[in-house]
Amino acid sequence: MTEAAQGDSPGGPGDGLDRLAVVGVNHHTSSMALRDQVALEDDSVPAFLGRLRAIGLSQALVLSTCDRVEIITVAANEDVAETTAETALLALAEKGGVTPAALRAEGYVLRGADAVRHCFAVAASLDSQVIGEPHVLRQVKAGYAAARAAGLVGADLERVMQSAFATAKRVRSETRIAEGPVSVASAAVQVARDLHGDLDGCAALLLGTGEMGELLAEAFQAHGLERLTVRARRRFRAEAVARRLGAHVSTHEALIDDIVAADIVICCTGGREHVLGSDTARQAAKRRRQRPVFIADVAVPGDVEPAVNMVDNAFLYDLNDLEGVAMEGRAHREAEAEAAWRIVREEVGRFQQGRVERAAVPVITLLHARFEDERARALTEAHGDADKATRLLIGRLLHTPSEELRRLAVGPPENLRHAENVTRRLFRLSESGEEMADPGPTEPTEESDTRP
Repeated sequence: MTEAAQGDSPGGPGDGLDRLAVVGVNHHTSSMALRDQVALEDDSVPAFLGRLRAIGLSQALVLSTCDRVEIITVAANEDVAETTAETALLALAEKGGVTPAALRAEGYVLRGADAVRHCFAVAASLDSQVIGEPHVLRQVKAGYAAARAAGLVGADLERVMQSAFATAKRVRSETRIAEGPVSVASAAVQVARDLHGDLDGCAALLLGTGEMGELLAEAFQAHGLERLTVRARRRFRAEAVARRLGAHVSTHEALIDDIVAADIVICCTGGREHVLGSDTARQAAKRRRQRPVFIADVAVPGDVEPAVNMVDNAFLYDLNDLEGVAMEGRAHREAEAEAAWRIVREEVGRFQQGRVERAAVPVITLLHARFEDERARALTEAHGDADKATRLLIGRLLHTPSEELRRLAVGPPENLRHAENVTRRLFRLSESGEEMADPGPTEPTEESDTRP
């Protein structure tokens, strides 16, 4: 099992990050068979979260998709961080009916900054098989909502997830990683929209009942297609597909009547003969008054005579054409990934810096309280004399630090040097006694984007 090195990431031990762990398997590390075994259906997630609570996990989120099955968990304290991660792993193995050894062999445990980076990358869809797919963020948010409903999102996990969502938003708004088709169906949608604009007023004809044709039809419907008609050699098959898609079954005797009525034609019969020839396409174009028609031929072998491409205002794309459009989209997203990873690294650094700053809050609070107590005492003893009150206050505030510096002076020289450096930094002192310039906030170290 891949495990992130401890102590190498900014923040270091003691900043609370080591209580965060991600345990799971994904498409980088495991076989699909193993992922299928440990996968959880949406309706089984609440029960599994209940199981995690019952075995002692107080903060946990489950993410189960085709790419990954993960548990994101935060231990109650650093002493039990390792056992909390192991408990999560054993629960996942038990749920899938696999041995813990099998899960370790193909899985990973990430802790600290590596776990934060992983969560941010997953939410931003940088760790998916298809980079930039928007449905990944929806899946992460659904897992978060289920964990909240189960009472398993505490303050620590809340901060991680809200920061992950903010990172995903930045990636979406500052890069073009979600643009461009990556599948045959999304490529067909892009071509149709380039030709017709919005699909809200468009009608489509599904010619045949092949699976790829249904996928394209669903994609068009998801992007606003107004009307879908199904036509097939066997009416009962057309009726079955129409029921699944909420479509109509063709009532026309002649194929040309259906083509005239369609702005998009999806061909998926896969017969041995062409079902749409150039003569039919030419006649339909005349009756459509030269309004363009997009013809997606996703049958193997092809349903449409290649000469249809020569017909005016008939735009024929076969499976190879659509796959070429999709490949261009995937290449575009890969190019945008570098900029997206820079954003993830920046947000991980910001998250770590925030944790470090929050760690200083208790001592800052005590310091303010101590100074306020001394101020009140000085005002009381000075009886309204401002000069006396300020002298009393300065003397009392500097008494303990001065005594401590004198005590350190008789010890090892390095102790005094360290104390002097801290004092100069806290009060911006220079050798001449003048105030030092404010160095400003320290920038977090930028890390690599190593991931499982």
